[in-house]
Amino acid sequence: MPHDVQSSENRIVPPSSSPTALPFVVGFYFAFRLFIMLLAVRILGTDPRTGTALSLAFDFLLLVCVSFCTLGEVRYQLKQLTELPAVPWVIAFLGFSCCSLAWSSTASTTTSIAYWCGMAADVAIVVLMIQAQPLKCITHPLMEGYVWGACLIAVIAWIMPAQSDLRLGDEELLGSNQIGYLCGFAFYFAQYCMRERKGKLSYHALLLGITLLRTLSKTTIVAFLVSQGFLLFTDRSISRKSKILAALTTAAAVAALWGLLSSYFDAYTSTGSQSTTLTGRIGIWAYLLAEALQQPWIGHGFDSVWKVIPPFGSDQFEAAHAHNELLQQFYAYGVVGALMFLGIYSSFFRHIRSLPSGPFRTFLFAFLAFVLVRGTADTERFDLSLPMWAIVMFSIMIEQARNRQAEFPETAAVASFSLPILSSDHSLINRQTTD
Repeated sequence: MPHDVQSSENRIVPPSSSPTALPFVVGFYFAFRLFIMLLAVRILGTDPRTGTALSLAFDFLLLVCVSFCTLGEVRYQLKQLTELPAVPWVIAFLGFSCCSLAWSSTASTTTSIAYWCGMAADVAIVVLMIQAQPLKCITHPLMEGYVWGACLIAVIAWIMPAQSDLRLGDEELLGSNQIGYLCGFAFYFAQYCMRERKGKLSYHALLLGITLLRTLSKTTIVAFLVSQGFLLFTDRSISRKSKILAALTTAAAVAALWGLLSSYFDAYTSTGSQSTTLTGRIGIWAYLLAEALQQPWIGHGFDSVWKVIPPFGSDQFEAAHAHNELLQQFYAYGVVGALMFLGIYSSFFRHIRSLPSGPFRTFLFAFLAFVLVRGTADTERFDLSLPMWAIVMFSIMIEQARNRQAEFPETAAVASFSLPILSSDHSLINRQTTD
């Protein structure tokens, strides 16, 4: 990329006051939509299908709104986006998953098409916003909105009656693992914003962390502790006082919930035949692996688990996915899916590794560790554990950090990210301001 700064007459000058409300709303929706179907069924009295349709309708409406608000705003060519290491893999994943609808053994092709459109809409929303506005005007409000949406879910989850196994959530409509992963994911967004001094979210992070522990989502909690431990031990920018405070806060939260943890452990070990325990999960893995080997090249297609494979165990547990991200991709898309899984995460890892040593690089490694460890025993029904819209967003952030390092190597560790924008002849230039 060229680094010469052209005259101000050739620049597309961003508006003086960048709108942050729309990215905040997008982030809030990305988090809070987890509860839309539950609220529609339990409060509005609709059926689950209507609740799902309502959630998708909000998604498409948001895409239309973003498209209208960003109409005519161009800061860089989309070709530049496709040159980032992980983005071509994201495009390949979207394209192949769309094609797989032609042979998918889904329960409802029409519904699955709508789900795929919703997944693609998420990526399109983020791309359109980043294309139209300075990077910081998008990423920080989006993350902050996501944190607020997750916090609202956390509050509602505490108010709701606990499930029969003492965990947060709803027996039929929303599992505790989903709430736990959302809280953990949002915690990292809050942590990033606080480290960048872009929001006072310390209490939000505390609520999210305690709620994650309260969900008793074992895989997510282990992933969170491993990744945060890595971050605390390797990030030299974190003061010793902050590290001690983090350790004491974690110990205090565990002590406060120790009675609940003990009761849950007793219930968990005494009901080992349930499909939600490790024993039952191994049964799900074995079944789906055997089925995947029946169609090893292109898999069973998009949305081919829920309401398709038979229930498991005496409790007739209906699995929505394979409870392992690599196995999920292999089952859905065969060898092609496994290659896309490896391609996406390995390219994203290499992109992070290309960053100069510093807090941002360490944070991203910890975040990726959280996603990957959680993916060993849980995953998502459609998207990756690291959503594709987040991969696109972080890929652009990484590239801006690399550009900044190349331009100002002596300040790369602490410099703000810059965003290359288009001149009037559509050539890329790097803004030296912090946008």
